[in-house]
Formats: sequence, structure tokens, C-alpha cells
Amino acid sequence: QVQVVESGGGLVQAGGSLRLSCAASGRTFSAYVLGWARPAPGKGREFVAATDWSGNEVLYAESVEGRFTLSRNQANATVYLQMDDLKHEDTAVYYCNAGQFSYGRYFPGGFGYWGQGTQVTVSS
Repeated sequence: QVQVVESGGGLVQAGGSLRLSCAASGRTFSAYVLGWARPAPGKGREFVAATDWSGNEVLYAESVEGRFTLSRNQANATVYLQMDDLKHEDTAVYYCNAGQFSYGRYFPGGFGYWGQGTQVTVSS
């Protein structure tokens, strides 16, 4: 069992930066990969980034690669999403999720494995 809670969202101008946090809890949290997703109109929730706890496997969506960077601290069970050079198009509610890597892709968990989201708003 694992639970995740996001924080760190806010309002920022285009070109600015934010750092989101995803804190995991539960005795088996280290068995999961933590990923981020955001809603996309007509596409459901699109994948943003995911990392295992060691940092050996890290994935980014093409739309954010080079601008967003994942880091982690297993000691405090927290994954960080550093977002730089933010664009207006990045505006969304960002959700953290516990899941798994499989065949080179990230698969989020189902019910109970998603956080409640944190709002990121990027002004033009």
C-alpha cells in the first residue's frame, strides 16, 4: 500500500520556475515508481515524467524534456519535479501517482494510487 500527496503548485510567469513535491507514505512505498501526469483536453491525463527511487530509470515526455527535471530523496520518501522555463501550455493540475515501469514505459496505479493534484498556472 502506498499513498502520495502533491504540493508546490502556484502562479508563475512564462519563463519562470516551480518545484513540485510528491511525498509518498506506506511501508511498501519503495516498491513503487512515482510519476507525474496532467490533464490534456480530449486526451485524458498525459504522462509528464516518472522516476524510480534510485534514479536509474527516469522518463520524460517530449514536451517537457530539457525543461523539467526529476530528483528524489528516498530517506524522506519524496520525489521532486523541478519545472524550469515554464510555458503557458504547461498550465494544468499536476497529479502524482504511484506505479511501475514496464517495457520501457510508465504505468500508473489505479484507484487509491493518485494524489489530489496541485495547480500550476503559467501566465503569458
